[in-house]
Amino acid sequence: MTGDKVERRHSLIPDFNDWFNREFPGLPGWRPGAAAHSIPVEVTSGEGGYVLRAELPGMGPEDITISVDDNLITVSAEHSESEEDKEHSEFRYGAFRRTLRLPAPIPAEEVDASYQDGILTIRIPMPEAKTGTARSIPVRRVERGERP
Repeated sequence: MTGDKVERRHSLIPDFNDWFNREFPGLPGWRPGAAAHSIPVEVTSGEGGYVLRAELPGMGPEDITISVDDNLITVSAEHSESEEDKEHSEFRYGAFRRTLRLPAPIPAEEVDASYQDGILTIRIPMPEAKTGTARSIPVRRVERGERP
């Protein structure tokens, strides 16, 4: 671990969905038809890794897909709408996706995911960052005719 803390909103882990899932200026609530809903997440670090918690109410583990590519982790899910008639619904249906970038390659074979009460918890162990030791390098004066 580098010891860097993930900030609450302006994270060291850029969120690609923040760029693409915003509402279109001037049209509240407008989203492209094929766009995936963003998944709300919480990221904490410490004790040798990261813990990513994602809100996915109404889903089951079989509805969720997690993929890792180098230092990117993507959570995808699909929530199908029921066929019953509704007079009013504020539920979100369709595709959901969130991609986060971590500061180092993710050891995919060591990632653990669990789902309980609408919360997906992903534990990502990260190897210790190799820290170099800082030292001063003396500068010597070169006299004319001497090789630098």
